[in-house]
Amino acid sequence: MVGIPYDQRDGFIWLDGKLTPWAEATLHLLSHGLHYGGAVFEGERMYDGEIFKLSEHSERLVESARILDFEIPYTVAEIDQACRDVVAANGLTNAYVRPIAWRGSEQMGVAGQNNTVHLGVAAWDWGSYFDPAARLKGIRTTFAQYRRPDPATAPSKSKAAGLYMICTIEKHRAERLGYADAVMLDWRGYVAEATGANIFFVKDGVLHTPEAWAFLNGITRRTVIDLARKRGIEVVERLIKPEELTDFTECFITGTAAEVTPVSEIGEYHFEVGEISKTLVNDYLNLVHPQQRAVAAAS
Repeated sequence: MVGIPYDQRDGFIWLDGKLTPWAEATLHLLSHGLHYGGAVFEGERMYDGEIFKLSEHSERLVESARILDFEIPYTVAEIDQACRDVVAANGLTNAYVRPIAWRGSEQMGVAGQNNTVHLGVAAWDWGSYFDPAARLKGIRTTFAQYRRPDPATAPSKSKAAGLYMICTIEKHRAERLGYADAVMLDWRGYVAEATGANIFFVKDGVLHTPEAWAFLNGITRRTVIDLARKRGIEVVERLIKPEELTDFTECFITGTAAEVTPVSEIGEYHFEVGEISKTLVNDYLNLVHPQQRAVAAAS
């Protein structure tokens, strides 16, 4: 369901060093980032008044910009503070936070060295990325037609806006077919990720996940790997062929928006929402909710 359009909401957005009324946080039509994809962004979640792994996200934003050959004119600490300021200005304690940096409008053409680099941070109340009822049973997905590109042809290690173009196309196609998402292969034909999340599989009590080579090594992905190893669950990062999916019993995806979401179906392959998936869903939720951690520590 589509709610209030994002350009018609109330509140404040942090833009180029100051809090700006929501409706006034705009950019010019001839911004280089709009025409040539010169933009990088982050997706973050605030739980119980605390933005989860905030500095890791800010560091990745700065690194993504560096990969795209521009420098964000703010330090990691300043970006962290901007994120805190915007959630406070909007009175949020549980929220989705979106920092984005882009090249401005001084220069138009493929070259963009003379453009001012802008930074904005927005935040809003955003619940589950997938239908909560479907998540309990595991979401249904299909295979994407587009593939993640060879790292020699695209800046795969950056969270660049342009890399999500094919994800949007595949998300739309999946939803038209009645699925919640699509699973993408890499350029060689190995399993890569979903349209906006990393992917894991379970076989004989062992967790398998594709090597983060042609796609972003997500912060949530790394967090879940740590949680699994703390549980004594073996984690294997390797190349996974699509035909191997018949051997896996469980599957789930991970991401800031998706959190940890079990998958029941990828095309012809089916999975159960098993104990390892349920355990890691709960471990992640317990980790990201500081208030729950405080209650658990006191009990």
